Amino acid sequence: MIPPSVAPWSRCEPRRLAGVRGVLTDIDDTLTTDGAIPMGVVAALAALREAGLPVIAVTGRPMGWSRAVAEQTPLAAVVAENGSVALVRDGDEVRIDYVDPEPVRRANAERLRAVAARIVAEIPGATLAQDSTGRVTDIAVDHAEFTHLDPARIGEVVALMKSEGMNATVSSIHVNGWFGAHTKLTGATWVVDRLLGRDLGAERAEWLYVGDSTNDELMFASFPLSVGVANIADFAEQLQQWPAYVTAFDRGRGFVEVAEALLAARGA
Repeated sequence: MIPPSVAPWSRCEPRRLAGVRGVLTDIDDTLTTDGAIPMGVVAALAALREAGLPVIAVTGRPMGWSRAVAEQTPLAAVVAENGSVALVRDGDEVRIDYVDPEPVRRANAERLRAVAARIVAEIPGATLAQDSTGRVTDIAVDHAEFTHLDPARIGEVVALMKSEGMNATVSSIHVNGWFGAHTKLTGATWVVDRLLGRDLGAERAEWLYVGDSTNDELMFASFPLSVGVANIADFAEQLQQWPAYVTAFDRGRGFVEVAEALLAARGA
């Protein structure tokens, strides 16, 4: 059940939205519906760009998977693997930037392989995500995309990752684990700086974040103007930090609902 402190998105005042400088968003089950980004969402992204509102996706998905999204949508950039790598539009090309230098990534890769092997061997039913071949700085265990893990097994995966000194988060489809201090927030911060020359830390009240799951809690807590698409109700029992608003529609249609309000507030 969505708590009463979370207001319907329709109640957000247009004058508050008129000052928004840009949009940060999750991808899976926020931009996507049934695993794909609908044409309505692509049109909404294009309209936001035309109105001068850059949209940057921040996801737990891998660099390899995210490259196609960065190339084929009107997103300004995709921050992948929970903040460790960014795919930035540079004209018709996509530039890849990493947080950590190559020697650090190489050393971490060995540790990641070892933890992945432990998870598959020790936790019944645990399998690595099918997009694992495109990952360069983290590992992901599938819990809802192509296989199913119950909450107890998900908890075991998270506990094992943390016992190995990893960060671990649960998205709507995967359990992601990585070494290092990067997060969705730090990734968004350095990309906004490099791409736009802006200080996201000083402008958080003027940026909007859209998400759908426990993997978005840090961002919900960090941005006063945060929105959950309606399917966030699926995580009601696990969420500790809720967004300020929730849309009437779920998944991609919920993102379109957010975009429509932003565009109307700007007279676009």
